[in-house]
Amino acid sequence: MTAQPFNINEKALYQGASEHIKQVGIIGSGQMGRGIAQVFAQAGFQVILQDISKEALERAGQEIKKSLDKFVEKGIIKPDQCTKALGQIRYEVDYDPLSDVDIAIEAIVEKEMAKSELFRHLDTVLKSEAIRASNTSSISITRMAAVTNRPELLIGMHFMNPVPLMRLVEVIRGAQTNDETTAVVLDLIARLNKVGVTSKDFPGFIANRVLMPLINEAIFALYEGIGTAEDIDTVMKLGMNHPMGPLTLADFIGLDTCLSIMQVLYDGFQDARFRPCPLLKQYVDAGYKGKKSGRGFFVYAAS
Repeated sequence: MTAQPFNINEKALYQGASEHIKQVGIIGSGQMGRGIAQVFAQAGFQVILQDISKEALERAGQEIKKSLDKFVEKGIIKPDQCTKALGQIRYEVDYDPLSDVDIAIEAIVEKEMAKSELFRHLDTVLKSEAIRASNTSSISITRMAAVTNRPELLIGMHFMNPVPLMRLVEVIRGAQTNDETTAVVLDLIARLNKVGVTSKDFPGFIANRVLMPLINEAIFALYEGIGTAEDIDTVMKLGMNHPMGPLTLADFIGLDTCLSIMQVLYDGFQDARFRPCPLLKQYVDAGYKGKKSGRGFFVYAAS
């Protein structure tokens, strides 16, 4: 029987449920992982940011400092808050330091096999009561939970990009996820000054079930020559009041990530309306992955 979404309006069900969460582990130091690490550190949690690449961790540390410095420049936080947040984060290449965390959040590549292998390994590292969370934007929580020895403790926490600025976190319950885990995660999200919205464990959940077909259709419009990339984005910005055009948004998300999510939707529903646009596949094959590679539907200067 599929777990039912928690009623987000019934705050009494989860307020205070996360008081025991003191130390947070983030696995993966890319754009999402370092953003998640930053918001937890700003909220006063002890954070371990783990990645198998020392170079990636060094870049993450630099990017987190740059992000916090911008917040200081804009008056969002004070210099001493920046210093304190930076001091809350430890950078580790090994998994063993995660043995004491109260919750571990996976933020690695959007590939089910890689995520499942990671959660299987974390069973040998984490304390038995630690919550396991995935930042996946589309992959089944139920299937990933099935490979672990504590499936009731695995849940989806889909943060939005850029994490320090976006307030939404999509919470996904697998078939095995228990009410206690859901309550802790919803309260934890509130402590980050973010808003948790629950979704059933269907391909794409809510956010990408709606967003990715829109982006894919915009790519089809470009592919079929209906308009230029600039024209398509302008129509959506000025005609629909979107803050960013769908093709620019795809570039910021990463075209490889967009393709992976569309493939999950297509495979999960077996419905032609979710077929990834051939142009999206071609761009990814060419290495045009969006802003992070310097080229997608638009060209970006090196940062």
